[in-house]
Amino acid sequence: MGGPKPGEAKVSEIALRERKMRVGLTLFGESLSRAGARFAAQLGIRDVVIHLVRYGQNADPSDWLKGQPGPPLSEDFGAPLWDYETLSDVVKMLAADGIRVAALENLSPSFWSDILLNGPDRVRQMDGLKRLVRDCGRAGIPVIGYNFSLAGVWGWQRQPIARGGAMATTFDMSRFDHDRPIPDGVVWNMRVREDRGLGPVTCSEEELWQRLEWFLKELVPVAEDAGVVLAAHPDDPPADMLRGAARLVNRPEKYDRLLSVIDSPSNAMQFCVGSLMEMPGDVYETTRHYARTGRIAYVHFRNVKGKVPRYAEAFIDDGDTDMSEIARILHVEGYDGVLVPDHIPEISCPAPWHVGMAHAVGYMNALLKTAPRLSVPQMS
Repeated sequence: MGGPKPGEAKVSEIALRERKMRVGLTLFGESLSRAGARFAAQLGIRDVVIHLVRYGQNADPSDWLKGQPGPPLSEDFGAPLWDYETLSDVVKMLAADGIRVAALENLSPSFWSDILLNGPDRVRQMDGLKRLVRDCGRAGIPVIGYNFSLAGVWGWQRQPIARGGAMATTFDMSRFDHDRPIPDGVVWNMRVREDRGLGPVTCSEEELWQRLEWFLKELVPVAEDAGVVLAAHPDDPPADMLRGAARLVNRPEKYDRLLSVIDSPSNAMQFCVGSLMEMPGDVYETTRHYARTGRIAYVHFRNVKGKVPRYAEAFIDDGDTDMSEIARILHVEGYDGVLVPDHIPEISCPAPWHVGMAHAVGYMNALLKTAPRLSVPQMS
């Protein structure tokens, strides 16, 4: 038998070394740039989650900045479907600084509004999503994160409630009209078309699950062929109903139902620790249970205080959950993917996002280095 070809052993060693939990970063808007890539690289980051959705397009943020429920209504009229060239250009731009794309997170509402609403254009929109999945596979983007929700994240308020008066998002159903209906032509608090006078959007739980099942049965086989994983984010806020529409994964056990729709590695979870903490139940047992399924595509590693109907974002080291225990459980159960900080409170300084992310990344790196030692039984 011949020995390994030049370079084979080195490639194998790199693959083994990188097949472990690692800290990533989310880049979007202005941070999805060469400057953002350099910032990530300087923190030692090699994997990023990217967002291409045009959040806040033509929105008036004044009430939101004053603490009113939001996010503010924005526009997503006719957003062009991201094609292979667009995706490939982003991958190449990040690769110049040694950064890989771990996932593309969220789909523009206009791409799949009729899939969510069971509208007349859902088949054409599904054809577009199938093309997008194939293009992601060609471009080397292994995961697409999505949130199958009509109301989205609506209801958050921006308040100075984190440690030291840092600005963070909070949710309290007693402070606003959470039954305020979703207007016609709006998904995710983003307008996708003109109001046609069809009345407010409503959707029962079973209707929403039927729509999800059609979505997965159409798209998962395409994702399998493309080598892409579809990863579902749980609801945040995890209320039973929000703005007249049911929520999908607003209890941890509902992930079991979602994964059972199609038993495939391409039907997976975007495991948001913060969202799951906000729900009833034990977040440590939830983490252990789903890590054992092998179906966690990547992790949103964030901390909160409280549970629905009232909770608030917190610094990663200052919430109700022991994040070192979450890291330890993920390590013990063999999770070998990316964890990204999410919803970091704004630190009062000239660069609030950068400083907040640097703090979170440093803390997370320390936890991941410590997790293997915490997992070894200690001698008395």
